[in-house]
Amino acid sequence: MKKVALIGKPNVGKSSLFNCLINKDKAIVDDLPGITRDRNYAFCEWVGRNFQIIDTGGILNNLDLPFQEVINAQVNLAINEADVILFLVSYKDGLTNDDYYVAKLLKKVATKKQIILVVNKAENYHDYEINKFYNLKFGNFFLISSAHRIGIGDLLDEIVKKMSLLPNSHNQKEENYKFCIIGKTNVGKSSLVNAILNNNRVIVSSQANTTRDSIDCEFKYHQKHFTIIDTAGIRRKGKMSTSIDKNCYLRTKQAISRSELIIIMFDGSEELSEQDKTISGLIYGANIPAIIVVNKWDKVKKNTNTMNDFIRKIRSNFAHLTWAPIIFISALKKQRIETIFQTIDQINQQLRLQVKSKLLNDVLKKIQVLNPPPKFKGGRINIYYATQVKSKIPTFVLFTNNPKYLHFSYSRYLENQIRQAFGLNIVPICLYFKDKNSRVR
Repeated sequence: MKKVALIGKPNVGKSSLFNCLINKDKAIVDDLPGITRDRNYAFCEWVGRNFQIIDTGGILNNLDLPFQEVINAQVNLAINEADVILFLVSYKDGLTNDDYYVAKLLKKVATKKQIILVVNKAENYHDYEINKFYNLKFGNFFLISSAHRIGIGDLLDEIVKKMSLLPNSHNQKEENYKFCIIGKTNVGKSSLVNAILNNNRVIVSSQANTTRDSIDCEFKYHQKHFTIIDTAGIRRKGKMSTSIDKNCYLRTKQAISRSELIIIMFDGSEELSEQDKTISGLIYGANIPAIIVVNKWDKVKKNTNTMNDFIRKIRSNFAHLTWAPIIFISALKKQRIETIFQTIDQINQQLRLQVKSKLLNDVLKKIQVLNPPPKFKGGRINIYYATQVKSKIPTFVLFTNNPKYLHFSYSRYLENQIRQAFGLNIVPICLYFKDKNSRVR
């Protein structure tokens, strides 16, 4: 698939245009320069043509600024892999030395890439002020306003036109298995992404909150296609002091909603915190499969009981995730990374399990005989019939005399017995209790 990269100095509106082109609020947009650091990818479609848009951080000639050297390196990677480059400048700010610096970089690849000069923030332009943009020597340019969606259609037409000049390639988007990594700041989420991809795909730093956007990274592992979503570290609500922190939290929730599985990461060299418990609540609310990954295990002084003790702490503190498998890794040293994919395969096997209704009902009868339900709210629940229904996670509907007679402890008992009977030990499951004479659960 053809790729279109958005290149320019900070604060010219690259992320705003990125969101505009894909018609989604995916990249964080803020007046503060330097918000975008990593490459951010998304699909775009125009007049039947599918292509990828790459949002990048702002290029600066001054490498003394925080993260600027690695941001520039990320942008250079985007330039190298792109087929079409949108060189963005700001009408409002005019041309600066940094614009000329970016132009000089792009001149070096002008014979290999299709480059389009885009003057953004031009909703109130004057004819006599636009000639100066010819000084960049990229020929005709497009005046747009991504904030007001002015000139976007003409720009997309030009992108498609430029792509038609390139050699043909497959224009088919393949659905990948998507999973995201969540956790508090500085637990090593980006390090794990780079270890899996075997590439410095996202910026890694000991400074907390380096990642801000949710970054989609596509890759292939053992002939299977995946998309891993790196997310920003989640701070405590009391420490979400800026709009950027709040946007990071919202982006993480959006990443979860797009995922088929969640990896929640803990720092094995530190004690579990209340923040870890808060973040785990996002998994409980999403009700999709999850893997608990304990990172930095290489830093832990161990004896024969260290791992088992840590597992007991996790199970004690995260009672709502008793089904989630636990893996110990070192992202920095790339130790035991393959166990993540082995566990994903095991999870998917359990998700595909289909239980025949006769077998399910035989098991439920035995369960009720061995441990009859207690009286609750003036009655005793009686389960007449059960069946499995289609869903992304194993879901069972149980028809009863009256669901209000069900005590939560007996519901938990039934869940545990069903898990044990059918080997559903590492995935979430749903039990719906329904009145046999009513359509309302």
